[in-house]
Amino acid sequence: MTIEMNKKAREYVESLIDRARRAQEIAETYTQERVDELITAIAWNIVKDGPAQEIANLAVEESELGNYEGKYAKLMTKIRGGLQDMKGKKSVGVIERDEEKALIKIAKPVGVVAALVPCTNPEATPVLKAMFAIKGRNAIILAPHPRTKRTNTFIVNSIRDTLKKYDAPEDLVICIEEPTMEISGELMKQSDLVLATGGGGMVKAAYSSGTPAYGVGQGNAVTVVDETADLKDAANKIMRSKTFDFATSCSTENSCIIQDSVYGDMIENLKNEGGYLVNSEEKVKLKNAMWVHGHLNRDIIAQPAQKIAAIAGIDLPEGKTFIMVEETGIGVDYPFSGEKLSVVTTLFRYNDFQEAIEKVNAITTYHGRGHSCGIHSFDEDRIVEFASKTKTSRVMVRQPQCLANSGAWTNGMPMTLTLGCGTWGGNVSSENITWKHLINTTWVSAPIKSNKPCDEELFGKIMIEDK
Repeated sequence: MTIEMNKKAREYVESLIDRARRAQEIAETYTQERVDELITAIAWNIVKDGPAQEIANLAVEESELGNYEGKYAKLMTKIRGGLQDMKGKKSVGVIERDEEKALIKIAKPVGVVAALVPCTNPEATPVLKAMFAIKGRNAIILAPHPRTKRTNTFIVNSIRDTLKKYDAPEDLVICIEEPTMEISGELMKQSDLVLATGGGGMVKAAYSSGTPAYGVGQGNAVTVVDETADLKDAANKIMRSKTFDFATSCSTENSCIIQDSVYGDMIENLKNEGGYLVNSEEKVKLKNAMWVHGHLNRDIIAQPAQKIAAIAGIDLPEGKTFIMVEETGIGVDYPFSGEKLSVVTTLFRYNDFQEAIEKVNAITTYHGRGHSCGIHSFDEDRIVEFASKTKTSRVMVRQPQCLANSGAWTNGMPMTLTLGCGTWGGNVSSENITWKHLINTTWVSAPIKSNKPCDEELFGKIMIEDK
């Protein structure tokens, strides 16, 4: 049975790859103007009145994760922001000239991209990945999580309608309508490049496929609040990030490490923003509800606080939108220090700043190596020290992490929903993955006048001292 299933998956994917390659060969002839026209049309035909609302509703209905407001906001922000980042950027032909070094860089497609789409972000992720791929004149095949396959099909069909309207091959964007592990595995093997956004197992499979891959690491974002912070502002931003789309994002503040002298005041500010601090008895109930046999309970993932509290047997007061848990330990014996994929955040105290840095590194080493952290502070030297000593790819300063580190109108981060975590997280890149990662670059080098330095210039005082 398994051999037969693998054969059918292989033959099915071969047919998709063949269609995508024929479409990509046509796109390879496109000018920059033609490429930019297509991605602009794709974006507009999603964010204009109608489609985005339908996608957001379908994503919530099908996944039973998150909420309409969060998914609609992601579509409105990430697609517009991704397009803005690509406007005026060269991705066809000569993209850079360095007259001094006589170098020319020429952009070329990578070919057929395999894109794995998570059920936690099924709405904006496929649109952005399709836009990124076409910006580089590639074709893309989107493999969704089975839980959100109808959402993915709806989005891909909308994009294909746009491509047809603009007389471009519809097979530049293809979706797998009935995804299976065998099909996704074959897709990764047969494509030219893999974009893997999802759980650790998916990313590991992508890196094991034999195909070049951009994967992302596990999230478990941590935020530090020091004594210089505007506590009211920090609490508001943490709340906004923690409750956005019911914490489907791996960038939401899973833990807050608060300076001891402002710890009590910060908790009061968080309470004023809708936070509920559980007592010791409720903490035990919450733990038992959130983890079943050592694994996160699916029933609490990306759900409203009221539902989580009900499952845990906690009487949550009206108006409370997220739950806070105090913790002292970090690691496997302290599950609240890990990623929770829920509107639950863990509170830690610290005294000196070095302790805060050590706690951040310990938490992200347990879960979320290389992903993200944040700091609410107005001490610029401390901020630089924090960024220098924490082992993460992104440090958000005085910002709501899940609304900021993947790009926002109020910062300069590239808009994406695929966040590389560097070698800390087992990834090849520590950047926000965008269209720039979906092109090959040919370097053209011409002769220049020799710039070989003399030894005195090159070795300086080291050579002199050696004499």
